[in-house]
Amino acid sequence: MNDSGQSTGSAAGPKRKDARRNQQALLDAAAAVFVASGVEAPVRDIAAAAGVGTGTIYRHFPTRADLVVAVYRHQVEALAEAGPALLASATSPHAALGRWIDLFVDFLVTKHGLAAALRSDEAGFETLHAYFLDRLVPVCAELLDAAVASGEVRPGLGALELMRGVGNLCIGAENDPAYDARRLVALLVRGMRRQG
Repeated sequence: MNDSGQSTGSAAGPKRKDARRNQQALLDAAAAVFVASGVEAPVRDIAAAAGVGTGTIYRHFPTRADLVVAVYRHQVEALAEAGPALLASATSPHAALGRWIDLFVDFLVTKHGLAAALRSDEAGFETLHAYFLDRLVPVCAELLDAAVASGEVRPGLGALELMRGVGNLCIGAENDPAYDARRLVALLVRGMRRQG
């Protein structure tokens, strides 16, 4: 209760939860539009995909860079959470690693254009890159270590090295529709298997 004797907080909790859920839905819609059309996609397309007006997007994200950064962080968190979930539910650690790498490739596709969107903020870009490494390298390491411990994957490859390899295979895919980065990444993941 506040000083006037009215209850506080009871209505704020559900409102905050709804606002968070709405923002998550907006970020999911923006990510899907970015995958289909790149980070320069019109805000009206994102608003239509999210089922909101453009004003709602601008209220949450005043600039395109704000929206791109929010989508980037949202997807990093989703990837970070996916690792342990996949490890718990997949048929094997190698299968979990392969599925996580697929999600990582999807993430890399949405990341194209990030540097251009943030070119005026080098420090902000470096902070995002550090955040990306801090959140995702340990998740990849956990999946990779589990696959090695199970005997499915040869030892000797580090998580950061694997992530860089996957990233390098994805370079240029957005400019060449004939280039199938996912197929090459699948070959890489298959090639990591220990021969028995």
